[in-house]
Amino acid sequence: MVKQKTIKAEISLTGVGLHTGKEVTMTFKPAPINNGFTFVRKDLEGQPVIEADANYVVNTQRGTNLEKLGVKIQTPEHVLAALVGCDLDNIIIELDASELPIMDGSSKYFVEAIEKAGVQDQEAKRNVYVVKEIISFTDEESGSEIMIMPNDNYSVTAMVDFGTKVLGTQNATMKSISEFKTEIANSRTFSFLHELEFLLEEGLIKGGDLNNAIVYVDKEISAKTMNNLKIAFGKEELTVKPNGILDNLTLHYPNEAARHKLLDVVGDLSLIGTRIQGKVIANKPGHFVNTQFAKKIAKIIKIEQRNHVPVYDLNQEPLMDIHKIMSVLPHRPPFLFLDRILEMSESHIVGLKNVTMNESFFVGHFPGAPVMPGVIIVEAMAQTGGILVLSTVPDPENYLTYFMKIDNVKFKHKVLPGDTLTFKCELITPIRRGICHMQANAYANGKLVAEAELMAQIAKKQ
Repeated sequence: MVKQKTIKAEISLTGVGLHTGKEVTMTFKPAPINNGFTFVRKDLEGQPVIEADANYVVNTQRGTNLEKLGVKIQTPEHVLAALVGCDLDNIIIELDASELPIMDGSSKYFVEAIEKAGVQDQEAKRNVYVVKEIISFTDEESGSEIMIMPNDNYSVTAMVDFGTKVLGTQNATMKSISEFKTEIANSRTFSFLHELEFLLEEGLIKGGDLNNAIVYVDKEISAKTMNNLKIAFGKEELTVKPNGILDNLTLHYPNEAARHKLLDVVGDLSLIGTRIQGKVIANKPGHFVNTQFAKKIAKIIKIEQRNHVPVYDLNQEPLMDIHKIMSVLPHRPPFLFLDRILEMSESHIVGLKNVTMNESFFVGHFPGAPVMPGVIIVEAMAQTGGILVLSTVPDPENYLTYFMKIDNVKFKHKVLPGDTLTFKCELITPIRRGICHMQANAYANGKLVAEAELMAQIAKKQ
């Protein structure tokens, strides 16, 4: 079991946003299990939280931009790439402005900060989506294409061709995420001269200088353009190197442009919200095609998770039979809705109920067409979760379990006499002070029949 990871201590960096030119202080903070990557705008009232989620992508013209309820996060892709590249799962990123610092245009400084803060394991299993078949997305307008196929680990190949002699055709490959820090992280962003002219004229690159962007000169520079570049970058002299880039920068690799595009792919695909196991091949990648692909995979994962029904061997001896259940739970028939506990760990539990016609609730609930009441299914899921939280105390018989909150309840299919209900409850946050916050799902006949977020607390009997 690969455990989730976060950082040991918080650490801050200060820089400027590439497009806004505003100074920003960014702080990486440890986050609880299943938090994922979340941004917090400390400069706004209420300190709103924006999850690193592909569904919040609103613009990809000059980087990946997120927006949730009017709150924006600009150009997070280099930071997100660093978090994935450092093998992290849960981080809170606090900001006092909308745009993340560009630093040197790569992920290098973010990786160094994370390594300084240190990485630690957490007490929860890492969720990984294993790719089982080829998934692809093509942008017909640009000709960009990205795909993922089954593989033993997460690897990425990026191929770039901008139709210019100065850059030519390049490709880069990261065979596993362990190569990110040494082979990809210090690859800087780049721009072509014709793009730079437009951005400068529109006032859209206020925080840029020659230390955070490689500039490929793909056209002859006029005296006016050269003068504008000198003013914009605060340089008395600028020249074009023999390899076609503006001076003051030396390429780290001949294929640094392809490596940076690979870095962007890693950052943008983190917006899926789940680790992925598969081989990514990106032809002419860009933020639009990357994030559209991330949305497509996230949707596929959500559908598969929703339709996935866990399979258990009901012939095996249960972890707890009805007698052991009654030694833990205070409930008794007709209000005990569990027959067996099949599995239990620190973070999840699986229970079972055989629904029979002689259940007391069938007497008055649709007598002519007996259907198990949804509220009873929710109670059964809660009793399953109650055993999980009671397992954390040495004397469960001296405690009672009380509901605190029920959210996002959905009933998908009817449950009828003769059905076998399986309940799976997984912790959303660790159990603290006897409070259990969990995602509960109920399955029957190979289908998800009900789901809910439940919060309960145990209290000692008076």
